[in-house]
Amino acid sequence: MRLRTALLACEGRTRDRLLASLSPNEIEFLDGDWPVWSREDQQPPPGDWTTWLVLGGRGAGKTRAGAEWVRGVALGATGFAERPAGRIALVAETYSDLREVMIDGVSGLLAVHRRWDRPTYEPSRRRLVWRNGAIAQGFSAEDPEALRGPQFDAAWCDEIAKWRRAEETWDMLQFGLRLGRLPRQIATTTPRAVPLLKRLLADPAVAVTRATTRANAANLAPGFLRAVVGTYAGTRLGRQELDGELLEDRDDGLWTREAINRGRVAAAPELTRIVVAVDPPAGGKKSDACGLVAVGLGADGRGYVLEDATLHASRPEVWAARAVALWRRLEADALVAEVNQGGDMVRAVIAQADPQVPVVAVRATRGKWLRAEPVAALYAQGRVLHVGAHARLEDEMAALGLDGLADGRSPDRVDALVWAVTHLMLSARGRGPRVLGL
Repeated sequence: MRLRTALLACEGRTRDRLLASLSPNEIEFLDGDWPVWSREDQQPPPGDWTTWLVLGGRGAGKTRAGAEWVRGVALGATGFAERPAGRIALVAETYSDLREVMIDGVSGLLAVHRRWDRPTYEPSRRRLVWRNGAIAQGFSAEDPEALRGPQFDAAWCDEIAKWRRAEETWDMLQFGLRLGRLPRQIATTTPRAVPLLKRLLADPAVAVTRATTRANAANLAPGFLRAVVGTYAGTRLGRQELDGELLEDRDDGLWTREAINRGRVAAAPELTRIVVAVDPPAGGKKSDACGLVAVGLGADGRGYVLEDATLHASRPEVWAARAVALWRRLEADALVAEVNQGGDMVRAVIAQADPQVPVVAVRATRGKWLRAEPVAALYAQGRVLHVGAHARLEDEMAALGLDGLADGRSPDRVDALVWAVTHLMLSARGRGPRVLGL
């Protein structure tokens, strides 16, 4: 404890000198002192929770958090358990994952223990035995019936979003968590929109911590960070696998994330026209964003979404200045502006920012869904592509259903997108200012 306190109290060269002065046994002791090295999201949350759900990207340190928690409860470590847990369940996707990841992996149970408190592994019985009598028994989510009968006071479930028989396995485990004063379990996983995970996230009794791949950058190969994180950052796959986000599509949605992701390119080709579309805020707590999206028309006849610069600004001169700045930077051909919320005001504030901007005024006479349908059809035909990732715009696209966005907000980003694509591709290819009867 004194060594930990001393290390935490110093930094820089002082810390380096302290580490250099330690003996091999002291180094091993310190290396196994998880509270010194762990991040906050890897530490057990406070409270009388029964389930701790750890959501994280690939390489974010989820397995290490799970293994360290099991070590802590098996040994009765302070902050982990009041007393050592006697029976612990280890549940993996398969028996192979149980051994190769949870037990024998580089961040598995055998690796996180010091030599003197490391449990004995009995592979034929799929279990670990500690000197204090604690036993961790391994199970596979492919065999939920194996959990019928045994009882435990703790459990670690790994990659639950990948389990083939997830809900059946989870439910069988819950019947067995009946030993001790407060049986607890940790579930570690990269999120996917599966029923079990959504069920746990909706349960107020479940404690949730989250971590991204970047949070664990110090323990990852630089080449991985450059090649993988750099390539997939912001995409649907990257947000799920690297940022640990739970991404869902609506059953009644016009767009799916998979379809958006298929139409993603690194750069736009030669563009014949560029427009910036602005959907001015209508005011009020739910409609205070100004949708601002730039789209170009390629020489190949396809639309390319270049930028989502949507901002929250209730003052007209602020969003007008931002729209004009984007128009200038991209050397756009026109600025398309919805004028339902005060046509004269919209034209006036844009003119104040720059009287030379060619404003194309458009007025909505149909609902958002109906206006968006033709644009969504272009996406389905592969005629509209996204240059890079536009995460918040894509969230709105995937969340737009017949009744609007699920949270009741106005889809300001999607509105601006629809106006831009409609002007470029559905209104005589955007030749000249006109008012659209949409």
